[in-house]
Amino acid sequence: MLQKKAIALLITVFFIMAITISIGVALKYVKSASKSINSEQSMLQSSIILNDVLMMLKSSAAIEQINSSEGLALFLNQSSFIPFQSSGVTVLIEMSSARAKVNPNTLSNKDKLDAFKNFLMAKMVNIEYADMLYDVIGGIKVDMSYNTDIFTQKRNLFRDYLASYKHLQEINDTYMKKYHDNSLKNVDFENLFYINKEINFKVDLNYATPSAWQLMLGCNEERASALSDNSGEYTTLEDLLLSDEEKVALQRFQYSFFEPYIDVKIEIMQKDISINIRFEYNIKQKKGSNFVYEV
Repeated sequence: MLQKKAIALLITVFFIMAITISIGVALKYVKSASKSINSEQSMLQSSIILNDVLMMLKSSAAIEQINSSEGLALFLNQSSFIPFQSSGVTVLIEMSSARAKVNPNTLSNKDKLDAFKNFLMAKMVNIEYADMLYDVIGGIKVDMSYNTDIFTQKRNLFRDYLASYKHLQEINDTYMKKYHDNSLKNVDFENLFYINKEINFKVDLNYATPSAWQLMLGCNEERASALSDNSGEYTTLEDLLLSDEEKVALQRFQYSFFEPYIDVKIEIMQKDISINIRFEYNIKQKKGSNFVYEV
């Protein structure tokens, strides 16, 4: 077992070396093509870097070996954060489990929505926030039978599903404008939600964040932190040492102990220009999806 782990770690090191070399070559190529620093050059850089990262993920022997929770843990422990700098450009690559949080688009189910309302009440947030979110993820209603007036205030707001964190921020801004409720700041949305239009979404309990545990189980912060701190080697529900009430609460959500999806974040910084790219990588299908660009 130790020998297998050592080999896996070595392969992961080779992956990190290969990806940094590849990005370095790409940056030098762009610099030789243009000496001026402008937005077009930065977009070209980001496109080349993204393509290189995707190619390295698809061809990586380290990724090929990930077929269990232990394999994913070994890979992420070594390559969760890769900083790189060359030709005046700084590139930061972060990788984590893409199933560590709750997908808000699954909260249209009544039991899950009720769990979210209980979570909000524990954070001293008006439960109408949950109704606003429900209206956004519930689809278009021809008869306008929505639970809130969010679409009166934001007539052009997309209402088929929650599409991005920017979309979520529009809901937050609308809620804050109406209720002036600073308690919403008590909710760490970045560590609570992972936005994905896929409804058949399972939370990987080996990576579930404290906020996700609080929502799923309705437990307090201390209990949630303990479950998160002890994660990494869960294989059955018995390993979690849940109470009977917590087991019942967890059944409202889809979960597993290994989900082969990686959340990849790339930040590219050059002088006063910053570009952020985020996407999900499916290990089994060797495919990237859910791409988000922010400049």
